[in-house]
Amino acid sequence: MSIPQSGGGPIEHPSQLAEYLASGCKPADQWRIGTEHEKFGWITATRAPLPYDGPVSVRALLEGLRDRFGWTEVREAGALIGLTRNGANVSLEPGGQFELSGAPLETIHQTAAELDNHLSEVASVADPMGVRFMGIGAAPEWRHADMDRMPKGRYRLMTDYMGRVGTHGTQMMYRTCTVQVNLDFASEADMVKKLRVALALQPVATALFASSPFFEGTPNGHRSWRSRIWRGLDDSRTGMLPFVFEDGFGFERYADWVLDVPMYFVYRDGTYIDARGQSFRDFLAGRLPAMPGEVPTLSDWADHLTTVFPEARIKKYMEMRGADAGSRAHLNALPAFWTGLMYDQTALDAAWDLVKGWDADTRQSLRVAASEQALMGQANGVRLLDLARETLALSRAGLAARARHDAQGRDETHFLDILDTHAATGRTQADDLLDRFKDDLPGIYAATSL
Repeated sequence: MSIPQSGGGPIEHPSQLAEYLASGCKPADQWRIGTEHEKFGWITATRAPLPYDGPVSVRALLEGLRDRFGWTEVREAGALIGLTRNGANVSLEPGGQFELSGAPLETIHQTAAELDNHLSEVASVADPMGVRFMGIGAAPEWRHADMDRMPKGRYRLMTDYMGRVGTHGTQMMYRTCTVQVNLDFASEADMVKKLRVALALQPVATALFASSPFFEGTPNGHRSWRSRIWRGLDDSRTGMLPFVFEDGFGFERYADWVLDVPMYFVYRDGTYIDARGQSFRDFLAGRLPAMPGEVPTLSDWADHLTTVFPEARIKKYMEMRGADAGSRAHLNALPAFWTGLMYDQTALDAAWDLVKGWDADTRQSLRVAASEQALMGQANGVRLLDLARETLALSRAGLAARARHDAQGRDETHFLDILDTHAATGRTQADDLLDRFKDDLPGIYAATSL
């Protein structure tokens, strides 16, 4: 989940909403890669999730990182809720999931080094506490009552609201983990093509990274239960965004959609003001019930943009949101997969050629199939295994064309090797977990250790 945004001063004209998004456009030589991943901390003596407070806790981990590695603390209402350092952030998801939001970097080699450094720092603090972390898409056995709630006002409001809409909102908040990558665009036209490709191919990412076949102690009938949860959350702010594929789509149309998504809150002076279900359009007109007579700032707009959760999302950059968290190799493979497709024009054009003929039903049906069967899924004549092989070939070619080498002379393509193994065999992390540990649920904790 996002932290409060800093977007700017008062909104004086509705055109500023789309202009805010467009201000993210930058030339290709300034494009960067920002990775985010979430992970579950658990107490080795009990397999219990970490509480927020106490000697063995989320707060103690944050304090250890702060004191030993030069992170600057972030507080809300006096509570330690995150850390920041050199463009990166450590933040907390509602149930205590530990998230690294990485700095904007130039290569996958750099994002991999950032991940290794982060996990090393976390382990050095966590190990003496008897705490380890899992790379997995959904908590394998914890129930909602087992999860502590992190002391963030945003989560208090969202938890209550999620109970009123959809069927799976609190499961998403408290018991799932994802890995995503944030990428740039050059222009409105570039954004449009990238977002269309990103949405159409999110089911491939869901399939390749599927790692959540257990929930509340038993197999759940899906390879990615995390993806299933997102289909039962809140239709007003999630999904595959069919309008993105309509003629004339651009920043203005995206902003228009976000305007109609019900609000959660307004952030003022360190406090989250309850605006659940209210309209940002009313806010623009000075008629927001939560703050009558006041009009929003661009910071309010930036905050509202973080409360929409489609499979790919636009802010001043693009977020790829379809993958379960997984092993260290998978946490590196996700940014490599999308960078290869999005940051080489030949690969991007070829990816668009693969998907441009699909209708909305095909895209949505592939999303469902990926959740249920991962690479063995298919819809309307499209087999996810075949599609994964084709897109991985395009991504590999795109990374090779980037020709970004490390000190050993390797380019970025080797980060895709784990995904090529999945595409060669049709098996995912979820399949291995089901086969190896269905009678040994405690073994999942060790098997998914980061």
